[in-house]
Amino acid sequence: MRLMSEYNLTIPNSTDKIQDLHVGDIVYLTGKLFTARDEAHQRLLQTSNDDLPFQPGSLGLYHCGPLMKKTKKTWKVIAAGPTTSSRLELFESDILKKFPNLNIIIGKGGMGKKTLKALKNRGVYLSYTGGAAALAADQITRVEDVFWLDDLGMAEAIWIFQVKSFGPLVVGMDAQGHSLFQIK
Repeated sequence: MRLMSEYNLTIPNSTDKIQDLHVGDIVYLTGKLFTARDEAHQRLLQTSNDDLPFQPGSLGLYHCGPLMKKTKKTWKVIAAGPTTSSRLELFESDILKKFPNLNIIIGKGGMGKKTLKALKNRGVYLSYTGGAAALAADQITRVEDVFWLDDLGMAEAIWIFQVKSFGPLVVGMDAQGHSLFQIK
């Protein structure tokens, strides 16, 4: 039986480090994440890469609809817990195909066979504990940007967050094709 390991990764990271992760390992992330729920996934798939206002492949994808507060100069994160990832199964393999450098997905509750297959040899799905919205908000050091806020609304907009020691995250799906959510 393999012992679980703990990793501190920086985004963007090398595929080699992602290949070292195994189901059950604990991960803490530092770098940039972008949030995306249903509407944002659809918009990402419908928009040409040249017309996107940011480069998703250089960031981690966080299934999150944050609660934000506008201050005079910037945005403050009030709560940023994970949203249920299974409802995004419909889009995720297409997102991974469109953005080949995207190799980290974070969410709650796991994902299905199509995502597991799309992550094989290239990426991981990391599980964040549900109910930890305040903890997640504390680990976001800066709001870098927001896109599509006016037409998608706060929860569905894409937020770019700078995070430090974001976690603990559990490797729920690894690049070797293993899943904590697969029933044998």
